[in-house]
Amino acid sequence: MKKLTVGLLLSLVLVSPVFANGQSESSSGEPEIGCAIYKFDDTFMTNTRNAFADAAEGKAKVNIVDSMNVQATQNEKVDLFITQGVDALALNPVDRAAAGVEIEKAMKADIPVVFFNRQPFDEDMAKWDKVYYVGAKAEESGTMSGQIVADYWKSHPEADKNGDGVLQYVMIKGEPGHQDAELRTEYSIKALQDNGIKVEKVAEDTGMWDRVKGQEKMAAFLTSKGDVIEAVFANNDDMALGAIEALKAAGYFTGDKFMPVVGVDATAPALQALKEGTLLGTVLNDAVNQGTATFNIAYDLAMGKTPTSESIGYEITDGQYVWVPYQMVTKENYQDFM
Repeated sequence: MKKLTVGLLLSLVLVSPVFANGQSESSSGEPEIGCAIYKFDDTFMTNTRNAFADAAEGKAKVNIVDSMNVQATQNEKVDLFITQGVDALALNPVDRAAAGVEIEKAMKADIPVVFFNRQPFDEDMAKWDKVYYVGAKAEESGTMSGQIVADYWKSHPEADKNGDGVLQYVMIKGEPGHQDAELRTEYSIKALQDNGIKVEKVAEDTGMWDRVKGQEKMAAFLTSKGDVIEAVFANNDDMALGAIEALKAAGYFTGDKFMPVVGVDATAPALQALKEGTLLGTVLNDAVNQGTATFNIAYDLAMGKTPTSESIGYEITDGQYVWVPYQMVTKENYQDFM
């Protein structure tokens, strides 16, 4: 009877969950991290979450959920993570303005949080020392986008179709109010002006980072301003590729009829378009390193450690930020990124 009792007690110990600091851990003893993406069908964010999951392999249990581009849905996901007692949160907010509420919830539960790709406001980041952000400085991508078009304009006199010495362009923006969309738009045009190029905006509209919407906006631009447009800026590759589809339908990229189109992200389809000669250039928004850095910080926090530049493998600036640099990608170097 004593042997039976000891055996039962031992089996209960082996199957019981392990708890640390009041938060749950998986049966393997690995920390648990809840991760919410603003929407799964975004090409760049797919690459980022895949990198996050790859970095977690064998180190932590991660639950990655789709917010379906609805902030209320993401709020529900975060509430569930907190109820479950995860050891850390990694959040790609639908609306950066909602980050403050998510931080306050995390603070009450003492669950550290890492935001990525969509930067919370400075005042929200300052609320707690267990809040971090991983991203890239959007103004850099804008400057590089503008430089790609500036180099083309200077080396191809025929790009000035009407010969007026002014570059007439259209802009397909990402999400209104998103810091990447605003800064990429501003700094791409500033780069042209810094190169001494006179510019005129022919049209601008938002494509919400979406390929189909990018195609629709470009088709509308061509209908109303087709003969005037000399360059196309898109805040990301998906919208740039959509614009290219509309341009193809209008007879571009056959014979000598070319339109310089530039995007951001250096996704696989964009690199293929570079190879085919339909995309002038893009800017690498390093999804792999952003996803990896996000996990590394979340892992340290989940383990009760304070992340350092040495422990996560990326430089932390101002105590809370990791900035992953952009890289310019053109037909001369695109093979390095394939």
